[in-house]
Amino acid sequence: MNAPAATTREVVLVTGISGSGKSVALHALEDAGFYCVDNLPPELLPEFLRLENARTDRAVRRIAVAVDVRSAGSLPNLLPLLSQLVGAGVVVRAIFLDASTGELVRRFSETRRRHPLSKDAPGDEVDQHRALTEAIELERELLAELRQAATVIDTSELRPTQLRAWVRQLVQAPTGGGLTLVFESFAFKHGVPLDADFVFDVRVLPNPHYVPELRPFSGRDLVVIEYLMQQPEVGEMLGQIETFLARWLPAFEQDQRAYLTVAIGCTGGQHRSVYFAEQLAQRFQGRGAVLVRHRELDAR
Repeated sequence: MNAPAATTREVVLVTGISGSGKSVALHALEDAGFYCVDNLPPELLPEFLRLENARTDRAVRRIAVAVDVRSAGSLPNLLPLLSQLVGAGVVVRAIFLDASTGELVRRFSETRRRHPLSKDAPGDEVDQHRALTEAIELERELLAELRQAATVIDTSELRPTQLRAWVRQLVQAPTGGGLTLVFESFAFKHGVPLDADFVFDVRVLPNPHYVPELRPFSGRDLVVIEYLMQQPEVGEMLGQIETFLARWLPAFEQDQRAYLTVAIGCTGGQHRSVYFAEQLAQRFQGRGAVLVRHRELDAR
């Protein structure tokens, strides 16, 4: 199988667990000007790109392709195919959407849609729940290698508007071939993000929530920033996290990692974790593409 010529400069691959929001992501890319194709069998991707490169009527389009477990028989060929595309000079961004099993079961139950891998189960609700859970876990196994090669977005706690914004943020990031750092704040009370490569817990630090005049603000506001900067332990932990990341980032770059997500959690995801994500993003701006996400704050 020959890889296409490098005329097509960029291909965004959208994949992930069924029910995690691939349709929302694809619509966001379409709104951003991408030409989107859903459920394209992987073996047809090179021919599709060759046809796209042969077009003479219009300028080169940005392409987004959704591939998922509906093409289960072709999935083993997908990673080698992506390597061929990269070797031909095509910039490939792989985005993998995920969510907790409990959230996925809830979504399927609400929409009453059938999981692509589910088998007919007896009418008993418990049996149907078990069959759906087994289908989701089987899908995780089939997509495990693809997940490792992509940047992961955990949609368990995301609204559709957040997911659309995060997808647009990813595809707008520079494509210099280096490591993209993602700093994400979150609230432990809503669970640890599934997309995190590193998780740092800052709940042991002084909490602005208990200062009445600071409670309405966030870690992006000057009054909270000044308060946290005055706490010696805040500066100490921030410096230690920065030192740790600076020490190990070169190893991840040598390992050909495209994305590294650093999640910082506090109790409510409003003050301390937001401050840390913003501060770390500033400190690593010179290390390539840096993105900042605030899971709870952005949901407002």
